Amino acid sequence: MRLGINLGYWGAGMDADNLAVAREADRLGYSVCWAAEAYGSDAPTVLAWVAAQTERIDVGSAILQIPARTPAMTAMTAATLDSLSGGRFRLGLGVSGPQVSEGWYGVRFDKPLSRTREYVEIVRKAMSRERLTHEGEHWTLPLPGGPGKPLKLTVHPVREHIPLYIAAIGPKNLEQTGEIADGALLIFAAPEHLEETALAPLRAGREKAGRTMEEFDVCPTVPLALGSDDDIDALADTFRPYTALYVGGMGSRKQNFYNRLAQRMGYEKAAAEIQDKYLAGDKDGAAAAVPRELIDSTTLLGSVERIADRMQAYASAGVTTLSLAPAGFTLDERIAALRAGVDALERAGLG
Repeated sequence: MRLGINLGYWGAGMDADNLAVAREADRLGYSVCWAAEAYGSDAPTVLAWVAAQTERIDVGSAILQIPARTPAMTAMTAATLDSLSGGRFRLGLGVSGPQVSEGWYGVRFDKPLSRTREYVEIVRKAMSRERLTHEGEHWTLPLPGGPGKPLKLTVHPVREHIPLYIAAIGPKNLEQTGEIADGALLIFAAPEHLEETALAPLRAGREKAGRTMEEFDVCPTVPLALGSDDDIDALADTFRPYTALYVGGMGSRKQNFYNRLAQRMGYEKAAAEIQDKYLAGDKDGAAAAVPRELIDSTTLLGSVERIADRMQAYASAGVTTLSLAPAGFTLDERIAALRAGVDALERAGLG
């Protein structure tokens, strides 16, 4: 199992710290550095900056939002980043959610599965430097009846095949991801529930495409808080607002994929309570309603030894790249967590 680092969203006064974290992860041998986007900073600009100031670590988008760009634009971005980074780019895609897609980009959040499948098909075709033609439900290239003509990408990526990941949560999306992608970007992944919540549908998709899981990267992002094993409750409290935001407030009441995931993990009653309180404006109450067990099972908490045990559980469950999101109010705390991750991986016998 390899380690990655997820910088999350850029900004909030942590820009210099994030670059220092990325450079330390590069020095420590982390395999990939991911950056996110929502409706603030964009991921490609951040990744270009990180790639320019690192040497070996891959840079990846977790995610580029599908409603934000045409497929051809995404192919151009991927090819450019792969070229500028010397073949170190990984393309992560996702449909985002209804609030961002419709509220920020003005793109209807409809038929996300077919839209994703078609988007990936066009991106792959463009990146392969074929002349781009496509007739589908969501895109037609070139547009009929006009001056457009089939074009091909002028940039030559370093690699013939840029790894393509999809952020997936629901069973149908996971199955399709296994079928059409090279890896899955997961969130709130508990090793005890990974088979039923992710691996079974991913495996079904791989089998549909005539492939195996050996060729596929299972890549969850897992928050990490380093500390004493006697303070697990306090460490878990660090992630209560984060968990409540996603389970309670991300998306709408009818379309919250994270809430449904918590339900599939056995937290039906808690998931409903968290959402009710969050949507009513009681964010503190929603955070308090998050079960400690849910946080502990989806994060890495405590001493290096305890974290090593949990890493073994993730590896045994089928995770191939474990991307860490180190907690900490200072740069020193985040760097210490990065180093602890490497130490824990070695103690787990996985380094």
